[in-house]
Amino acid sequence: MGFTTVLVAQPDEKGDGKSRRGSNPEMRMDEQRGHENALDLTEAQKEAFKQSMLAMQKQLQPIRNELGEAMAHQKTLATAEKPDMTAINKNIEKMGSLKTEMEKIQTKHHLEMRAQLTEEQRLKFDMFEHRKRDGKGPEGMKHQGDYSRR
Repeated sequence: MGFTTVLVAQPDEKGDGKSRRGSNPEMRMDEQRGHENALDLTEAQKEAFKQSMLAMQKQLQPIRNELGEAMAHQKTLATAEKPDMTAINKNIEKMGSLKTEMEKIQTKHHLEMRAQLTEEQRLKFDMFEHRKRDGKGPEGMKHQGDYSRR
């Protein structure tokens, strides 16, 4: 049992420090459904959240792919016989730009979902987000080392 826990907490093969659970869009959607249940959403709200989540994932997928390519390219650049610092720095800036673009899309999605909630639901929703960012909620463990989300 302890061995399994250690495996779940280990970084995935990309070495980016995220757990395997956090990199799977379907798992995130399951976690989203858990939040929906706790918020006592109406059927219309559930459907709106589902559509919004799918739209966001469609937007993020090509950016994630491009980020993965840039990260692989960074390894190539950094391990070259004579590393080109100009190219390395340019690629770092590209990765930062992609991460910023992803964060903007995720924040827009978050605010769109929040806008559809009643005042009571918003309070619960905000508590989920606070716990998640503090590492105390169901998604918190995957964000503990990710200071960009705080």
